[in-house]
Amino acid sequence: MKCIVLPALLALAAATPALAQSKGDWTIGLGLGYVQPKDDNGLLAGAATTIDEDLRPTLTVEYFAWDNIGIELLAATPFEHTATIAGVGTATTKHLPPTLSVVYHVPTAGKFTPFFGAGLNYTVFFSEKSALGVVKMDDSFGIALKAGVDMALSDKAALRTELRWMDIDTDVSLNGAPIGKAEIDPLVVGVSYVMKF
Repeated sequence: MKCIVLPALLALAAATPALAQSKGDWTIGLGLGYVQPKDDNGLLAGAATTIDEDLRPTLTVEYFAWDNIGIELLAATPFEHTATIAGVGTATTKHLPPTLSVVYHVPTAGKFTPFFGAGLNYTVFFSEKSALGVVKMDDSFGIALKAGVDMALSDKAALRTELRWMDIDTDVSLNGAPIGKAEIDPLVVGVSYVMKF
């Protein structure tokens, strides 16, 4: 049975058309993003701070200004995180991390298309809450990097897996007084279904 199934699967993979990207194409990706802040998130109120992770739906829209090179906008529903300040207390916040990137899709003849890109991230923090008092987190602006691969399901659709890194740092105040900078700098693992138009 294995002798029959393996060649059939290989033939199916070879028969699946590549998801080619040509100048003027658009893609839309619907998926999930898992945001995992780095382990050491800096000092707030003189104490070590850790920020937890979150999973939310994501949306990407990409326009191919050139063959294989697209301009992509990443959007998402609001992520929510809890910051734990050792020996002091906790604070929660929501954020939106729109990210604009230039992405190069490596042309291949097969169904797998790797890609990598770089761009800018602007993170907006809101709905900060804490029993410690009034917490305010400033918006952040920084670079963003990404890499991943598309697995073509047809000539118009693909399954995408990707990894992003974002430079996200925010100045934090408590009751109007600065208490330090939170260094979030997360890795973002994404999986999405991509459609080409």
